[in-house]
Amino acid sequence: MKPGKVERYILEKIKDDGAILLSLIDPDKQPLEKGAKMAEISYEAGADVILVGGSIGAQGLLLDKTTKMIRDVVDIPIVLFPGNIGTITPYADAMLFMYLLNSRDIYWLSTAQIQGAPVVKRVGLEVIPTAYIVLEPGQAVGWISNANLIPRDRADLAAATALAGEYMGAHIVITDSGSGPPEPAPPQLISAVKSQLSVPYIYGGGCKTPEQVKEIVKAGADGVQIGTAFEIEGSEEAVREKIEKMVKAIKEGSKQKKKVRKRVKPLIPIIRKPRFLKFLKR
Repeated sequence: MKPGKVERYILEKIKDDGAILLSLIDPDKQPLEKGAKMAEISYEAGADVILVGGSIGAQGLLLDKTTKMIRDVVDIPIVLFPGNIGTITPYADAMLFMYLLNSRDIYWLSTAQIQGAPVVKRVGLEVIPTAYIVLEPGQAVGWISNANLIPRDRADLAAATALAGEYMGAHIVITDSGSGPPEPAPPQLISAVKSQLSVPYIYGGGCKTPEQVKEIVKAGADGVQIGTAFEIEGSEEAVREKIEKMVKAIKEGSKQKKKVRKRVKPLIPIIRKPRFLKFLKR
């Protein structure tokens, strides 16, 4: 499956800038004008992508109207971050077509995707195959998806799961600690995951300060997804300033980003017999 225009945009932004900031709007928590204003502020402050979605209630007319209003005020891609098959609207530019790799429930691994695929095709959305992995503490998404949460101190499990996601066809891998956890995942886990991937790696969950965002990017993440930290609770100007600082932190982290190499080696070396080499030259 060839990348569409939104995926190419994401790849080019990561290549040029080192990492991207994705601002998540949840229509259930930030509906209609409130969600549109948050998206507008994010856009003006330098966010690269607007994500729309949530674990509960982000569907139907509320999703349609909020996304349409966002579309009127931003000039960056609007990408659906689905919480279920109802999180589909024609007013977005693309959709993260996700499978939750560490769910105990087959529904989140394949059934929801089977149910949603025909609708996505009819609507005409660009799809970005995405492996989604839930880390401790998981929060609402961990509970709803019946996830077998990956422990924060088991970077090896997170890395192996992410690699499996890429091998299963994902164009993007996302690890998520859930909405509003006390803190983000440890940098060691981020580095371990990135070390196994050749596709973009996005981290979400617990990033409340520019310093935390910077550390996540330095550790290897190609993007940081932020939702709860951007909810409008104070003045709009305060939120704008916060996002600008996050964008600056992304750029600073990118400059110090660790260069990690893939550490996976074949378990069994290929025996290069003359006949096999001849086949390769065809």
